[in-house]
Amino acid sequence: LEDNLQTPLFRRLRKRLSLSPAGQLYLEQARKILLHIEQSTLQMLSYDHEREVLSIAAHPSLGAHWLIPLLKHFHDLHPHIQIDMHDSLQPFSLAQKNIDVAFLFGHGNWENLECVKLFEEGMIPVCQPGLLGKKTIRHASQLAGFGLIQCHSRPNAWERYFSDQNDPVEHSYHGPRFATWSACIQAALAGYGIALVPKFLAADALQQQLLVCPWEYELPSLGAYYVAYEAHTADEPRIRQLIQWLTQHLELEDQEKKE
Repeated sequence: LEDNLQTPLFRRLRKRLSLSPAGQLYLEQARKILLHIEQSTLQMLSYDHEREVLSIAAHPSLGAHWLIPLLKHFHDLHPHIQIDMHDSLQPFSLAQKNIDVAFLFGHGNWENLECVKLFEEGMIPVCQPGLLGKKTIRHASQLAGFGLIQCHSRPNAWERYFSDQNDPVEHSYHGPRFATWSACIQAALAGYGIALVPKFLAADALQQQLLVCPWEYELPSLGAYYVAYEAHTADEPRIRQLIQWLTQHLELEDQEKKE
């Protein structure tokens, strides 16, 4: 192999072998190829000629708290469409990842993608019902005294929350930090402090009174959630059916809110 590549892949020291920098790079690339082969093999093993596969990518928190429960109705209506869910934290090329539809947060201006706006991301503080004890919150800045749970994807959320109310806090960036909204919600449930999270993600926990909102101000969104797909795939039946169903669902929700 080294002769073919004309590059040393190993360092030979006495009776021991270790990878050279080139060997380490080659190993990393080979692992990626083998992983891709494994994934393709598993996909072929699960192939069913009577079903269409719809590959969907979404942020883990959005998927767990909103999308997966919602898609059950679509799944029941279209049993011939097999849903294949993937987690994604950042925007990416749908074609390169073999993804049909992605649920993304931003401004809906991604290159070469058709986008349908779903909803904005108003954020509220939530915490354990017993976290505040008998204390009454009279100013937003008092929330900082109970610990501010931070999210990696919105590092300045708390700073904006206090500034928008003209009640700044000196150490608004301090506090335990977590990667996803789901983790922030779990941290609030565990009593780490107060989490500032999208209202729709905390709705179930609030309804079950597992969490409470200690201060009523809702931070306006700097973006929105969109469902995105490549323009040239818009007429593919499985994608068209999903977009139509989702649009109808959102219109029905809007009507119910107005009533």
